[in-house]
Amino acid sequence: MPDAFSRTALLIGSEGLARLEASTVAVFGLGGVGSYAAEALARAGVGGLVLIDNASIGPTNINRQIIAARSTVGRPKVEVMRERIFDINPAARVEALQETFGPDTAARLLRPGLSYAIDAIDTLSAKIDLALRANALGIPLVSAMGAGNKLDPTRIEVADIYETSVCPLARVMRRELKRLGLDHLTVVYSKEKPLGTAEAMDACRHEGICPKDDVDCPCEGYRAAPGSVSFVPPAFGLIAASVVVRGLVGR
Repeated sequence: MPDAFSRTALLIGSEGLARLEASTVAVFGLGGVGSYAAEALARAGVGGLVLIDNASIGPTNINRQIIAARSTVGRPKVEVMRERIFDINPAARVEALQETFGPDTAARLLRPGLSYAIDAIDTLSAKIDLALRANALGIPLVSAMGAGNKLDPTRIEVADIYETSVCPLARVMRRELKRLGLDHLTVVYSKEKPLGTAEAMDACRHEGICPKDDVDCPCEGYRAAPGSVSFVPPAFGLIAASVVVRGLVGR
């Protein structure tokens, strides 16, 4: 498909398109945020993609994940996402890793040579570890904050973690990253106050991402499932992809 990216070239030029084709971006997590981020990167012309997610598609994913449909339930997310990317760009370089980012896999999954990385993980400890490791390796990273229990995508912003407000997850990230000495992190976050039933909000104020070592957390490590909708997590993912693309082409 020689003309697949001709409209993109009109916007960023042939040199910008060549930069995207030569780049490799890792997407950690292929849920409502990460699946749309990966899709947007592929459609923008990013030539190399590393997809990391250990989960398979479930029925509850259908409301917000671009890879989730009745026909894909039960299949590994990375496998379905890889097929979509090859259908968009058969020349893409795609590495699909059905693994969880953690202490035992971090050095292998986040390695030198990556042009950029997107954090769409839903575990606080992993998000912090990924931010620290990316910074140490000099890999630019954009991290998605809480997209659950939100209904208004117009409240989403891009900022440094230390300039965020309202978002409960960002508040915990700010505190922990400051304690660990990381002085910057680009994030996508929402200024919308988390919504949901009284029961859901009482269960966990961290929108389902609860650090068990947070002494201020009333839920004692209980990980409640946040509410979600079809247009907020995807908006987070598309905005994260835009941060990456603009960074890669020098915009």
